[in-house]
Amino acid sequence: MWYSITNESSVFTPSILVYPDRIQENIRKMVSIASDASRLRPHIKTHKIPEIIQLQVSLGIRKFKCATLSEVEMAADNGGDDLLFAYPLVGPSIHHFLKIIARFPNKTFAVTVDSLPAADQLNQAAIQEGKTVRVFVDLDNGMHRTGIDPEQADKLISFIINKEGLHFAGLHIYDGHIHEVNFEERKIHADRDFESVDKLVQKLEGKGVKIEEMACGGSPTFPIHALHKERTLCPGTPILWDAGYTHDIPDLDFLPAAVIVGRVISRPLGNICFDLGHKAIASEMVHPRLKFLDFQPGEVLNHSEEHLVVAPGNGGEFEFGRLVYALPKHVCPTIALHEKVYVVSNHQVTGTWTVTARKRIY
Repeated sequence: MWYSITNESSVFTPSILVYPDRIQENIRKMVSIASDASRLRPHIKTHKIPEIIQLQVSLGIRKFKCATLSEVEMAADNGGDDLLFAYPLVGPSIHHFLKIIARFPNKTFAVTVDSLPAADQLNQAAIQEGKTVRVFVDLDNGMHRTGIDPEQADKLISFIINKEGLHFAGLHIYDGHIHEVNFEERKIHADRDFESVDKLVQKLEGKGVKIEEMACGGSPTFPIHALHKERTLCPGTPILWDAGYTHDIPDLDFLPAAVIVGRVISRPLGNICFDLGHKAIASEMVHPRLKFLDFQPGEVLNHSEEHLVVAPGNGGEFEFGRLVYALPKHVCPTIALHEKVYVVSNHQVTGTWTVTARKRIY
């Protein structure tokens, strides 16, 4: 019952509990897998919380990867020294990114690009502001979301190198399509899909192009890229872990460090209704979206904005108001649904942390 709290009456539901001691242990394990904290560029999207950035910084991590401009600013405000914005800059976001760079002159910033139009717009804006922007070329080695085919990337990199407002800093490779449960099968897949990246690297090195950094992978491929000393590692979920990866990536035995709590609010027809609706839990995947820690529920009968109705299953009495604990299947979007999280130490809620970077700029 590592997750239970003794002051349940002080907790509003639905809400998230986080456990700093378990978070610190996860950070230490990340550093151990990487062999050196300087190789880590963990993704902020999982937590979006200043205090977690501070915990990472205290254990030697200085580089971070971000998916929103709010994350970039939050990390820079809380000790991050080297920040990669791994998301296409479009519209007013371009100038806001340049404002962030100006606000933190002693920090290092970079952004990913995957096309000539994106690089050209960024170059023109940078020249107007009198700046040079560090750029990572985003490669698509199988994810097919953003990124350019490595076989086509040489032209884009040459364009960047020859532009006054841009500086070619490296390559970004996210292989989120790789998620075999078996480690050896996952490794074979990751190594095979990285072959096109290796060919590009050889081509660039042959032309004398310096690649300052290769920011690689996500959580499932984290231990695979860690085997290659020239790669920087970008895990996100291990900081808090979740029920999804506990099931799908069993070789990564990180500690669950974020628990969602809810209460019984009704007993329709003998079933159980919790205050754990879509607005409290990431709902982009099929059920079960939660792994309850203190009982085994029956079938999910209804899940809507504010309600979750399940058949009783096994778990004893479910009196009105009972607090229940669960792990989210997908922790990253679940955290982003909450403005604050409760902090737990020695089974006591001791305060709250604000999920600062869940906010948008506008």
